[in-house]
Amino acid sequence: MWSVLWAAVRSKAPYVTFPVAFVVGLVGYHLERFLRGDPAPSAEEEKSISEQREDRKLQEIAGKDLTNVVSLKDKLEFAPRAVLNRNRPEKS
Repeated sequence: MWSVLWAAVRSKAPYVTFPVAFVVGLVGYHLERFLRGDPAPSAEEEKSISEQREDRKLQEIAGKDLTNVVSLKDKLEFAPRAVLNRNRPEKS
């Protein structure tokens, strides 16, 4: 009889343990939130990472004159530099 009982408990264990674990986690979450206090989120925390990055880039270029660029005729080199300049002859 005990083997039948243990087999039934073993087969129904996931159906019992999941709701128990869910309730314990929920109670623990709310208890910790109550004990620590719930700070109001600031405006920076509400923004996503991409929004924060865009704001930072806008602040960086806010004081610059974007019309002052180097002419392509004045640039000496159009292609990116090779790794360690191995494949480029020395320019004088």
